[in-house]
Amino acid sequence: MYTTEDIQLHKVPTIEDVRGNLAVIQNDTLPFEFKRVYYLFDVPSTAFRGGHSHIDQHEVLIALSGSFEVTVDDGKSKKSFLLNKPNIGLHIPTGIWRELENFSSGAVCLVLASDVFKEEDYIREYDDFLATK
Repeated sequence: MYTTEDIQLHKVPTIEDVRGNLAVIQNDTLPFEFKRVYYLFDVPSTAFRGGHSHIDQHEVLIALSGSFEVTVDDGKSKKSFLLNKPNIGLHIPTGIWRELENFSSGAVCLVLASDVFKEEDYIREYDDFLATK
């Protein structure tokens, strides 16, 4: 079972070039094989995203543009991360509640997920999440 202490920022392999940098994300650069990629954009600065945990799925979140804050919760402790660099990812393993907020104007959150969308993998009520702990 994972805790907030297991959650860390990870540098994405980057090729630096005077013409612009290139971040390279492949399955061998992540702690899991990704099967789904999606992104959040045009999120109002007052909006909250996330508000769930996954039973089996791992995710890596990356701020491709702008910034946002991610709060992770293992049922006992919470930890917050500011994502604001397109070459830094936050790996959120299974069984961790996540909330995203404070989106800057133009923020884009890229998500690399270890599985396809399955509603039954989501725990969407915080009390139900705590009951799994």
